[in-house]
Amino acid sequence: MINYPNSKLPDIGTSIFSVMSGLANEHKAINLSQGFPDFNCPEPLMQLVTKYMHEGFNQYAPMPGMPQLREKISIKTEKVYGYRPNPDTEVTVTSGATEALNAAITAVVKPGDEVIVLEPCYDSYVPIIRLCGGAPIFVPLALPDFSVDWDLVKKRISSRTKLIIINTPHNPTGAVMSKADLDTLASITNGTDILVISDEVYEHMVFDGQQHYSALQHPSLRERSFVVSSFGKTYHTTGWKVGYVIAPAPLTAELRKMHQFITFCTVTPMQLAIADFMDNEAHYQELPAFYQAKRDFFCEQLKGSRFEIIPAAGTYFQLAKYSSISDEHDLDFAKRLTVETGVAAIPVSAFYHDKTDNKYLRFCFAKSEETLKAAAEKLAML
Repeated sequence: MINYPNSKLPDIGTSIFSVMSGLANEHKAINLSQGFPDFNCPEPLMQLVTKYMHEGFNQYAPMPGMPQLREKISIKTEKVYGYRPNPDTEVTVTSGATEALNAAITAVVKPGDEVIVLEPCYDSYVPIIRLCGGAPIFVPLALPDFSVDWDLVKKRISSRTKLIIINTPHNPTGAVMSKADLDTLASITNGTDILVISDEVYEHMVFDGQQHYSALQHPSLRERSFVVSSFGKTYHTTGWKVGYVIAPAPLTAELRKMHQFITFCTVTPMQLAIADFMDNEAHYQELPAFYQAKRDFFCEQLKGSRFEIIPAAGTYFQLAKYSSISDEHDLDFAKRLTVETGVAAIPVSAFYHDKTDNKYLRFCFAKSEETLKAAAEKLAML
């Protein structure tokens, strides 16, 4: 008999996204759980991928990313955020934002370091921190608007704090940080060596006339931050797994050391296609209105239901409180909803380390109106 080694993550099972999507497939439920569109990416973008594949761009890309794409990222960043990063030393193309987060955390977190994590949070942050030997220090977002309690953040900072991770617009809640939030974060970290990861993958999905404030716009944050973005979210191509990180040259150098041993490089023809398609600025400029219309449609369809809904400020996720429908734990309710009602959602407790249950489900509205209407009709019957 082989004595297999103990698990490095004994308390981590299959991702909640895989669990709920699998349950949705098994019961032929409408899948509003995992965050992916049910519509295709722009046809010209697909044609560009085909073009580059036929032209022979099917081998390894340079480790930091195709130079054409890094240059386009730099130009776009200046247009949107007023800062032009050096494409050679400050921009790295990664195999999706999750790989970017892994590379950034792994680059700087050492055994004994502490990392401030705002909960609920995307489920990859904490396992990566732990695998590095770091200690996640949890700060709950304040209900009902899931705002940051910066006084509590300050209290949780210690001499061992290496990193603070923020996410705006925020998955799973749809909350959006203000300029004042970033100003406060800057004041907290000024005069320290604390670094920041700013997860901004939903940067082009901010609604109701608000704007996205990036760490790149704040000079004192910019010099200490890894800023993570996702082409998968922006171009409706989550399956392509193409993202990028902008960081100061010293941080980028360390991130690339990790990146080269995680995936080494990212798929070549997709990088070239995206580089060309980035000239179409209208696509990302129109995304806020595009997704706000979907949010508004979904919320309107649920108006007569027993769910309590405050329209999301950003992302393509909508929280719905179900406490007037059931007192079940949200995981149990989400599973029953999938099996009996035919609609799959994500229980928000999955985004807390201790499975805190505030009776919220997360629905993805990056779907066609037909899909959203069919799901809402089922949900309104509860």
